Amino acid sequence: MRKNETQISTIIGMNAECNGDFKAEGAIRIDGTVNGGVTVTDTVIVGASGCVNGDIDAKKVIIGGEVYGNLNVPEKVELTSTARVIGDITTNCLVIDEQAIFQGKCNMNQDAEKRPKPGRREMKEMQKEAKAAVADALQGMETASFSEESA
Repeated sequence: MRKNETQISTIIGMNAECNGDFKAEGAIRIDGTVNGGVTVTDTVIVGASGCVNGDIDAKKVIIGGEVYGNLNVPEKVELTSTARVIGDITTNCLVIDEQAIFQGKCNMNQDAEKRPKPGRREMKEMQKEAKAAVADALQGMETASFSEESA
């Protein structure tokens, strides 16, 4: 098993239906239907035929099917092109493919409130730095295009 691979310990098959809250250790894949909350210690994968009618609490989530509930996922939420999520998402990282459907609110970077806001002087300094970076980039592009024309 490669370092980035997730080892799935529980599978809810295509024709399976689970009524009530579901808890599991490790990673799970849902290709059937869960009518209740899902709490997992690692990763939840909802396959294209999978449906969860309840909230999901997990470290990471990859959704290809349907979820009608809120997602509380500290690490990463990924919605593939076949995903349909109706509910709010709380996470630090969100990836949404084209054609995915997401209706709800997203709350990211929970520790952002703890960071101090920059003062007026700091903001002006950051703006100057940004303008200088843009000017350098534009100058680099002009130099590159000039050297191509003269070659």
